[in-house]
Amino acid sequence: MVNDIMWLILAFLSACLLGFYDVFKKQSLKANAVIPVLLLNTLFSSIIFLPFIILSKNGTISEDSLFFTHSYGWEEHKYILLKSVIVLSSWLFAYFGLKHLPITIVGPINATRPVMVLIGALTFFAERLNVWQWIGVIIAMIGLYMLSRSSKKEGIDFKHNKYILFVILANVLGAISGLYDKFLMASPENHGVGLDKLAVQSWYNIYQFFMMLTMLLLLWYPTRKRTTPFHWHWCIPLISIFLSAADFAYFYALGLDGAMISIVSMVRRGSVLVSFLFGAMVFREKNLKSKVVDLGLVLLSMLFLFIGSR
Repeated sequence: MVNDIMWLILAFLSACLLGFYDVFKKQSLKANAVIPVLLLNTLFSSIIFLPFIILSKNGTISEDSLFFTHSYGWEEHKYILLKSVIVLSSWLFAYFGLKHLPITIVGPINATRPVMVLIGALTFFAERLNVWQWIGVIIAMIGLYMLSRSSKKEGIDFKHNKYILFVILANVLGAISGLYDKFLMASPENHGVGLDKLAVQSWYNIYQFFMMLTMLLLLWYPTRKRTTPFHWHWCIPLISIFLSAADFAYFYALGLDGAMISIVSMVRRGSVLVSFLFGAMVFREKNLKSKVVDLGLVLLSMLFLFIGSR
């Protein structure tokens, strides 16, 4: 029984860690330059996974270990490189959006991503949901729609605010990334690439670091005196730590038999609950009472998804 739902338990763990990741990201971006913060995020994430690559290469970590990381050749790395481009593009939009918007608005918009993933999963992977899961999905969609309407009381014009568009674009790219992950992890017999989950997580962070370093040198550094200055904050390394842990749980979940990308993605968006609580207690954001019922619906949807996946 536990083995059958382990992928779902890991999805819930990933959601919790992802919520703290959003909080630390919001705190780090306060009156801070986005590109250097994102560069440091990719740097710290690369440092976390680089030892696994080295120790696996020299044989210190055996192939049957949970932390063994394949090196692969260009044939496999070209897929990981594309993953890096998709994720980094999503992060850039997400970071700029989160910097300029309340986290209690960004969270609900982010929570629409599973709907996009669901449509893609039904279309490309022929996944089928049972009655309990469909009820959970419908409740989540209603709750997230109501939550988005409640957020309009923040006084932000959704139609004319470019940062709202940034967050939406980040979620579209994130949904594409989620579907691409399923393709990367699936075995060749199931029309996938069959890549090792830790190898994907390790190498795409390293590729992103070099991409961000190039972007910093070409775009931010020459204009740094005319734009928002960068300052160090202790939350910056915590972004990488919690994201790496969240992604590790996520990739491991996708690699287990029976894992459904549509459900994993939906559960991961439960991170909005963590970010909402911190938005209320730490960031002191407004119009929270009108959003409590909406969040209750999100919680209820997660319960139905859990029951339907047992």
